[in-house]
Amino acid sequence: MAVVIKSASEIDKMRRAGKVVREVLELVRSLAKPGVTTMDLENAAEQRIRHLGAKPAFKGYHGFPAVLCTSINQEVVHGIPSAKRKLKEGDIVSVDCGAIIDGYFGDAAITVPVGEKVDPVTQKLLRVTQSSLEAGIAAVRPGAHLGDIGAAVQKVVEDAGFSVVVDFVGHGIGTQMHEDPQVPNYGERGQGMKLKTGMVIAIEPMVNVGSPDVKVLADGWTAVTSDGSMSAHFEHTVAVTDEGARILTD
Repeated sequence: MAVVIKSASEIDKMRRAGKVVREVLELVRSLAKPGVTTMDLENAAEQRIRHLGAKPAFKGYHGFPAVLCTSINQEVVHGIPSAKRKLKEGDIVSVDCGAIIDGYFGDAAITVPVGEKVDPVTQKLLRVTQSSLEAGIAAVRPGAHLGDIGAAVQKVVEDAGFSVVVDFVGHGIGTQMHEDPQVPNYGERGQGMKLKTGMVIAIEPMVNVGSPDVKVLADGWTAVTSDGSMSAHFEHTVAVTDEGARILTD
């Protein structure tokens, strides 16, 4: 596995891409209201990415047709925006976005409640998934292991009674969207590759209320929970520095 170590100037370029991603996600958060379609979110996001001088990272990637992944309720990841999919009161929508500036990638995701009537279990799911991401980031430092990140995420999720998706994992990122190493959201402390200063990784817990099992729909992209339970997804691009984690997409 060939891990690419980034220089300080490369990480600064990735930070610029990360700031674009964050601005787009905050725009989408503000727009995600009942009656809005996922294509409305897509169109606003693409316009903002290009206005900010970046290129969408997802559109055309392995044939993916959009700049956002928009995954509603039991959809885990890779949902395709559609003019026919209207957000409803009580939904949650996971929005994953990537951008490229000067050949360097940023990648992040949030899950947004729609309206005011999201049920208490789903509200807890959002809090726990975000907390698990924060726990994974807190484990990042030179000399730590990939297993330390996964174990930190897994503990927060399972202590809350939820399950971690194992079929999809985080990843290295740089001049490509997906680089080595893979970054699982489960594992054992002290196991796996050691982190080094200059590594940049995307940590992205996907958490289900019910079973961890997922299946991919006939569109070849959208992954859903096998049992129909709600799923949430949060992600940051994170650089390993001598001081610990530097979040590039906050």
